[in-house]
Amino acid sequence: MSTPVPFTLSVPDSALADLRARLALTRFPDQVFEPWEMGSDLGFMQRLTAYWRDGFDWRAAEARLNALPQFRVRLDGFDQHFIRVEGQGPSPVPLLLVHGWPGSVLEFLDIIPRLTDPGRFGGDPADAVTVIAPSLPGYTLSFQPGQARFGVEEMAGTLARLMTEVLGYDRFAAQGGDWGSFVTSRIAYEHPDRMIGLHLNMVPIRRDPTLAETATAEERAYAEALTVFLKEETGYQWIQGTRPLTLAYGLTDSPAGLAAWIIEKFQRWADCGGDPLSVFSMDQLLANVSLYWFTGSIGSSFHPYHARMHRPWPIPDGGPITVPTGYAAFPTEIVRPPRSLAARTYRDIRRWTVMERGGHFAAMEQPEALAREILAFLRPLRA
Repeated sequence: MSTPVPFTLSVPDSALADLRARLALTRFPDQVFEPWEMGSDLGFMQRLTAYWRDGFDWRAAEARLNALPQFRVRLDGFDQHFIRVEGQGPSPVPLLLVHGWPGSVLEFLDIIPRLTDPGRFGGDPADAVTVIAPSLPGYTLSFQPGQARFGVEEMAGTLARLMTEVLGYDRFAAQGGDWGSFVTSRIAYEHPDRMIGLHLNMVPIRRDPTLAETATAEERAYAEALTVFLKEETGYQWIQGTRPLTLAYGLTDSPAGLAAWIIEKFQRWADCGGDPLSVFSMDQLLANVSLYWFTGSIGSSFHPYHARMHRPWPIPDGGPITVPTGYAAFPTEIVRPPRSLAARTYRDIRRWTVMERGGHFAAMEQPEALAREILAFLRPLRA
């Protein structure tokens, strides 16, 4: 087994110059509809592109990431990147913290210190956890051109090995949203003896076509909302899941195209009232897009969608998952199943909290609230 080696991100100056040159040559489409009605808004994209070219400081974003201990380790045929921050408390629990698409480990910059050093934020040092936050295999800093493509099953296997074989944890907790919720749930399914607890801010359960026959009012409302989501919000899944390479040509070549593809999801899925800048700064949005751009990983990041469309559901037979589970239900999460349906898969739900504000990118949108919820869930599970 390989030994992790320290990692520092340093994008070459030539790559920054190339990005600015491409942005200066951006060709914009016309727009005849209302802002955001048919996708990323033209006026917003023009402002964002101009700022990306002339105002955004990538070196500041890079330095903020490099302020955290980062490592790479050769694992399953590629160099797996991860952040590891020791908990500042008497007995920190190891916590695997997993992002999704179109996010990255940059989502966790504000929540990591709240998890690893709660005493600094007015909490109890006894709640501290040690955070291990990997870049998903095939995503950003865990991507190298030509490497094998991984679906949820392979990602779960790699990250389980990272925690147990590489880092030597006998037992650990895990937290995830988006693909991170699938990956951590798969680990819980395959390795329940290794898991202290599983915390989610998105619950991945299969759609049940027979639900209407016995559904409660709450379950019917969820089914109706899911139907709308599948009709109106999943176009990206179909192209990423069926012809990912065709899309990757444009997004790997055009930084403005990449930004439009990614930032539209932040606008649609965050609890932002339609204005992403009411929740995120331009710098936060562009740091995430830039990380995809500089690593050239957008095409590889599509693969879990292709695997999902061409394989069985990644939690076989819908579970059961017996690991103690907690859920933070943010109001604008893209899918929000009721507890009665979640309990069919997650058989030991210990905590189910309806959150006041926040959406799909909870760690970025509401880092304090999510950190507090994760630590409260883990508190009674500590040995």
